Amino acid sequence: MNRRSVLALLAAVPLAAPALARTRGDVFATHPLRGAWDAWKTAHMDPTGRVVDALQNGVSHSEGQGYGMTLAERVGDEEAFNLMFTWTEENLAVRPDALLAWRWTPNEPIPVSDMNNASDGDLFYAWSLMRAATSFGRPELGQRAAAIVADLEARCIVDFPGHAGAFLFLPGAQGFAKQDGYVINPSYYMPRAMEELGQAYGSGRLTTAAANGDVLLAEVARHGPVPDWIEVAPGGLRRSQGFSVNSGYEAMRVPLWMIWSRKPEHPAVTALYGPGGPRRSEDGATPTVIDYDTGEVLERSPEAGYRAVSALSTCLASGEAGSAMPPFDANQNYYPATLHMFSFVAQIEVTPECFPL
Repeated sequence: MNRRSVLALLAAVPLAAPALARTRGDVFATHPLRGAWDAWKTAHMDPTGRVVDALQNGVSHSEGQGYGMTLAERVGDEEAFNLMFTWTEENLAVRPDALLAWRWTPNEPIPVSDMNNASDGDLFYAWSLMRAATSFGRPELGQRAAAIVADLEARCIVDFPGHAGAFLFLPGAQGFAKQDGYVINPSYYMPRAMEELGQAYGSGRLTTAAANGDVLLAEVARHGPVPDWIEVAPGGLRRSQGFSVNSGYEAMRVPLWMIWSRKPEHPAVTALYGPGGPRRSEDGATPTVIDYDTGEVLERSPEAGYRAVSALSTCLASGEAGSAMPPFDANQNYYPATLHMFSFVAQIEVTPECFPL
């Protein structure tokens, strides 16, 4: 059976928890994403478990490690999960708290030169550990996830200016507080991960921040595609100073996270991929940077992963069965390749009607 035939079956194969009747090895051996996952690993994970972003001079991020481990747990690849977990603990778990340093640079005397964290990397890392504690039968991973959640709550969740009892999810522990507000990255909000972690470890602030983020991003999306960065102050939302205000490579994760979180009708999805949103060009290139003020498409990319996100979202917006998600392309860069894999996972788990055609 060729890859396109396998992908056509995705909608019919629910992503069951590996702890069910079949063994974990059977889940990995027969998972419908096994071929794409093996190609992703070959292209983007080195033998030590380091996820490499070749386009960014070969660096590794807490984001990449968390993303890779999330995928490994989903497909049941315990060996790859363990490699990535071990590398991350040895190289990025260097802060005095439970959070991860955000970047590791090869061939440098001090590979970790900035001890700040990236809260989305911590979020996905903890999410993968929480799930792996059950799916791989390793409760100690849950303890590690609980510690991360506690420090995310303590260091990266703050009061929402002007809204008593509401919270914001900061991009990191340092550097995002303004004199009268905060800088927010909308793509760091992954509601499903935040909700599941908050419920699992009794973090009411994380769960509440997820719900508040849903409302916040809906308000932002009323004005068009969600920008990469915004500022939140007591007087309301405003343009970010010093960060991108366009809807670009970071913000394109927001519709995917909403779909994966079972919120396909969220305004952040429809603003970018609804009937009035920007469209792919005739050669199939996907809009990747959109001017927030005018809606003009400033950049497009031919990489398959971006097309997969767009196709999945467009399928939901159209209400028709089947999507134009392309087969996995092992030659694309780390970031679109990872979004491509996440699009497949979201399709399996949430949108069976949007199977690849």
